Amino acid sequence: MGNMLVINSTLPEVRVALLENGHLAELYVEREREQGIVGNIYRGRVVRVLPGMQAAFVDIGQEKAAFLYVNEAKPTEMQESAEGGEERDDWRIEQLLYEGQSITVQVSKEPIGTKGARLTTHITLPGRYLVYLPGFSHIGVSRRITSAEERDRLKSIMEGLRGPDGGFIIRTVAEGATEEQLKQDREFLARLWQEIQRRETDAKAPELLYFDLSVTLRSIRDLCNDETERVEIDNFEDYGRIQRFLKAYMPDVSFSVKYYGGDEPIFDIFGISHEISRALGRQVWLKSGGYLVIDQAEALTAIDVNTGRFVGRKSLQDTIFQTNLEAVQEVVHQLRLRNIGGLIIIDFIDMESPEHRERVCAALVNALRSDRAKTNVLKISELGLVEMTRKRVRESLGRTLTEPCFYCEGRGVLKSKTTICYEILREIWLIAGNIEGSTIQVMAHPAVVEQLYHQERDVVGWMEDMIGKRILIRARESYHLERFGISS
Repeated sequence: MGNMLVINSTLPEVRVALLENGHLAELYVEREREQGIVGNIYRGRVVRVLPGMQAAFVDIGQEKAAFLYVNEAKPTEMQESAEGGEERDDWRIEQLLYEGQSITVQVSKEPIGTKGARLTTHITLPGRYLVYLPGFSHIGVSRRITSAEERDRLKSIMEGLRGPDGGFIIRTVAEGATEEQLKQDREFLARLWQEIQRRETDAKAPELLYFDLSVTLRSIRDLCNDETERVEIDNFEDYGRIQRFLKAYMPDVSFSVKYYGGDEPIFDIFGISHEISRALGRQVWLKSGGYLVIDQAEALTAIDVNTGRFVGRKSLQDTIFQTNLEAVQEVVHQLRLRNIGGLIIIDFIDMESPEHRERVCAALVNALRSDRAKTNVLKISELGLVEMTRKRVRESLGRTLTEPCFYCEGRGVLKSKTTICYEILREIWLIAGNIEGSTIQVMAHPAVVEQLYHQERDVVGWMEDMIGKRILIRARESYHLERFGISS
C-alpha cells in the first residue's frame, strides 16, 4: 500500500493527514485565525539590539517581536565563507544591525510557547524540485538522494542552469527529474524572487512581502512524491484549487486527486480521528503488550519504555531487548506524528548486553531516516538512556490541539481530598478564636464534604471539642475541588 494524503477542509480549521501504508504518519493543522508563518518573508524593523545575547528583536507585525541571532543576520558572503571553513567568530550583532533599521527577513520557526518567531536574513524559496537561495552561489543536493551518479547528474544540470543571482538546493523529489522540469522550476522561483524584491522597494516596515502557500497546497508540494498514490479532499473549492495548482506547477505527477463528498467525515472513513485521539494520550501501547509513557515538559520530552504485559518466551534479557526494539519503531512514529522537537530523552529498559544496547541504538538511527526533520542521536548509555534532538519548526500536535487545564492550572495533578480536609482543619484551628458565636461554617466541594463527613468524621468531632464550637459543613457544587471557605 502506497502513501496517501487526506485533507479535511470543510471548516475554517484545515487538517492534512499523511498516511503511510495505511497508518497516520504526520498531521498538520492550520486554523484561519492562527495560520502558520514559517516561510513568510517580511520587511521588518529592528526594535532592540541585544549585544549580551548577540541577537536582536525585530517587529514583523506579529503580536510578539521576532528573534534574530547574529549567525542568521550575517550577509550571505559571510555565511558562505563560514560554510567553506573560514568562519570568523568576531562578528557582532551591533556591527550588523541598529535600532530602527529596516531589514528583509524570513520566518524560520513558528512562535512556540512564550517565545516569538525565529528569523533569518538568508532567504530560501521552495519550489517543486528546487529550493532557491538568493545571494548564495552554492548548489547542494538532498542527502536523501543516495545514488552518487544521480547526484552528479542533477548537480551538473543545475550548474548549467544557474545564473549569477543565487544558488540552489536540489530536493529529494527531483530524483529522476528532467532538465526541462528543473529549468521550469528555476525560472518560476527566479520570477517569484524578482516580485518580492519589487515589493521590498516600496514596503514600509513592518510589512508582509511574501506569504507561503496555504497548508493544503503546501502539503501537495512538500509531502507528495513518487510513493504517493492519491490525494482525497472533502472541500470542492479546494479540490479545484489543487487541480489548478497541479496543472500550473506539477503537471507530471502520477498520483490522482479525488473529491470526497460522502456523509461520514473523511477522517472517520480512514480511521484518522482515532489515531489523533491516541496521539494526544500520555500512554501508548505496543502490540506486544509493552507501552510508552510520553511526558512533554518545557525543557525536554521524556519517553519511558516499559514491558507492561509482555512476558516474552526465552529469558528476561531477551524480553527486554525485544520490547526495546519494538519501542524504537513506535517512538519514531510518535515523534513524527506528535511533531515533538527540541531535546528528547528516551529511557529504554536497562539492557545488560553491550551488543543489545548497540543494536537498539542502531535501530533508532535507522528508523529516524524516514523523518524529514533533522535529528541528532547520541550513543545509548549504560543505564539505557538515549539523548537526541529533533529540529523544531512549529508547535507540537499536543500544544496545537490542547491547552493547559484551567482546573489544575497545568500541573497535571490536584491536591488529594484528604490533603484539602486537613488544610480546612488547620485553618479552623488557626482562626477559631477570632470567630464569634458557637458555630463555624465550612463550604467546600461535595467530594471534600463527603470525606469530612465519613473518613474524617472522628477528627472533625475532636476539633469541635478542642475549639468549643460546632462545625457545620456545606457542599458547593460550583467550587473547585481545592477551594473552601470558612465563616461564622
